[in-house]
Amino acid sequence: MSKKNKIDKNKDKTVRSINNNIRSSVRKLNPILQTIVGKKVDIAIRDLQFSEKRITKDIRKTINSAVANAENNYQYDIDNLIIKEAYCGKKLVMKRFMPRAKGRAAPILKRYSSVTIILSEVKKMESYGSKS
Repeated sequence: MSKKNKIDKNKDKTVRSINNNIRSSVRKLNPILQTIVGKKVDIAIRDLQFSEKRITKDIRKTINSAVANAENNYQYDIDNLIIKEAYCGKKLVMKRFMPRAKGRAAPILKRYSSVTIILSEVKKMESYGSKS
């Protein structure tokens, strides 16, 4: 019997927001999420706002929810937040059929995904070469 390690939540300054059942496949979401990882929150929201993809509206909603969580629950400064991680996973698949020629039917898979955004607060670097 080994003792379980306790995780100190105060040590890791991260905020999480999960958006379940987004009506898009993981394959379409992954490239969008990879572009925003490591960016500041306001820059990531701006980039998503000018994207031509339909699904960026739902990703923006998830980021805004994470920012609201950070501000209200942890009193973080919004200007210092960056997107530490952004990933998606598979959810349910609706199976539909489309009628085809000669009485046949072709399957249609309507895939759903879940998006997780993890933000972290970065302290501003003070200038070391300040003149006195």
